[in-house]
Amino acid sequence: MSNYKSLPDKNGFYGAYGGRLVPPVLEKALKEVEVAFNEIKKDASFQQEYKRLLQDFAGRPSPLYLAKNISADLGGAQIYFKREDLNHTGAHKINHCLGEALLAKRLGKKKMMAETGAGQHGVALATAAAVVGLECEIYMGSIDMAKQSDNVVKMKLLGAKVVAVNEGGSSLKEAVDSAFGVYMKEYEDTFFAIGSVVGPHPYPAMVAYFQSIIGQEVLEQSKEKFERLPDYLIACVGGGSNALGLFHDFLDEDEVKLIGVEPSGKGLDSGQHAATLTLGKPGAIHGMQTYVLQNADGSPSTVHSIASGLDYPGIGPFHAYLKDEKRVEYVSASDKEAIKAFSYTSKREGIIPALESSHALAYAYHLAPTLSPEEVIVINLSGRGDKDIDYALQEFPEIAFESGLK
Repeated sequence: MSNYKSLPDKNGFYGAYGGRLVPPVLEKALKEVEVAFNEIKKDASFQQEYKRLLQDFAGRPSPLYLAKNISADLGGAQIYFKREDLNHTGAHKINHCLGEALLAKRLGKKKMMAETGAGQHGVALATAAAVVGLECEIYMGSIDMAKQSDNVVKMKLLGAKVVAVNEGGSSLKEAVDSAFGVYMKEYEDTFFAIGSVVGPHPYPAMVAYFQSIIGQEVLEQSKEKFERLPDYLIACVGGGSNALGLFHDFLDEDEVKLIGVEPSGKGLDSGQHAATLTLGKPGAIHGMQTYVLQNADGSPSTVHSIASGLDYPGIGPFHAYLKDEKRVEYVSASDKEAIKAFSYTSKREGIIPALESSHALAYAYHLAPTLSPEEVIVINLSGRGDKDIDYALQEFPEIAFESGLK
């Protein structure tokens, strides 16, 4: 059995994946972040301040909620939601943004810089930067800015500068490319706050560390709610931060089945999807070795998902390792399946989920009826769907107001 707690190794590798594939000019900056990250894990004053902000500012712990209506509708397993949508700023992103903001402050940086897809990371980082007193600059693809205009307004209201990226597919990959290019020139005064478990070492490990609070809470809440471990943990996967946050503390619990749900977009055969672990192959992207959706020449493919936070052609290196180890099962859900789950969850539980989270919900709703009533599924409801309502109605008006899943 793999010793998951020993990962990554000293060079930032998870088996064959990860590492720090960056120009020499960034090696010093990233080493500085790595050293500081290792220090704060043992620093009582940092941990105390971080936990205070999680509790008093972000609103943790987030509830573990039994979806009674949907569980009764579908039959089979009992379905629980881990309510990350109730965090301040509306998603799991605030967990690592607060940690990264405190780390940036500790390093004496003046500004935080990041990319964002759905805008939730951008909003969370702008919020965290404001609370610790740092400048903030967010890079966002112009397509995503149009889809998530409310979040763009929020970032600006919180004091962040939002930079539109128009190159290539004008989405998350291009936002990362653009932000990294600027960071290479400004790294001495700037902290790059990556929004998922991706990028060069130590970012995958650092974001996973801060997000692992999700699984830690589920471990404790499971004892209170049903007096044992869940049978299934299910989360959507784009870069992979909310999924790894849920899975991390369960990796050594072999009896718990872990399922990550990727976006199959308009279909796995269509070429318009972002199912990296399903159809990608090993390659390099954004400073790491991992699975990548690639064109014939090896360059990253253009990808698609109705959920802006999932349209990324790479994946966190820990997820790539977990796929090869077969510890996590990676499946997919389409745009239409996600929209149906989005609408159904809203009507039956009074909770409007993010389109990202709706991919996990869609798969879980198909799985639950095949299981026994004694079994328990926990789904990471990674964000709320206020940001997605207008876009969902525009793209799928014939589905958004349906009441069922068929």
